[in-house]
Amino acid sequence: MDKTELTEKLTAYTRLVRTEYHFSQDQMAQILGISKKSLVESEKGRRNLSWPECIALATIFSQSSVLQNAFGGELSDMIKALAFADTKVVYPATMGGKVWWKVIKEVQGYRIQQNILSQHYRLLDPQDGRMMSSFELQEILDYLVQLNLIDSSERSTEHEDTAQEETVSVI
Repeated sequence: MDKTELTEKLTAYTRLVRTEYHFSQDQMAQILGISKKSLVESEKGRRNLSWPECIALATIFSQSSVLQNAFGGELSDMIKALAFADTKVVYPATMGGKVWWKVIKEVQGYRIQQNILSQHYRLLDPQDGRMMSSFELQEILDYLVQLNLIDSSERSTEHEDTAQEETVSVI
């Protein structure tokens, strides 16, 4: 998924989020910081929300059942993965895996997890700190090679053999 695909999907869910929260178009436009005309055009499929408008929607409505069910939980990890696609970022700790994550590979306490709905990946350290997020498993495997946690022969993207199909319960 890239920014364009995410903006298209979020645009498609805007009306559902608005109705979930029982907002009028005037109220929703004001909340998102856009004109009512822009909101109406987005809801009718005549324009897509911009990247900043999508970030506002996902952030303000992070607890929306519509968005969480459509994207596999809160969108913040996915937005960060797209925003920081070409940048190395140090992330704070996570809770180690919610309902939406499956473990793809574990090495010396480091875990690669994949979101079961959005399909993006994240790398957690042994203390559940998020080290990186990406839509490319190979990028995370390459990072593990740089950290000398695996050798280059283990970078295979054939992760189905090591995937643990169980999901971790919310704590």
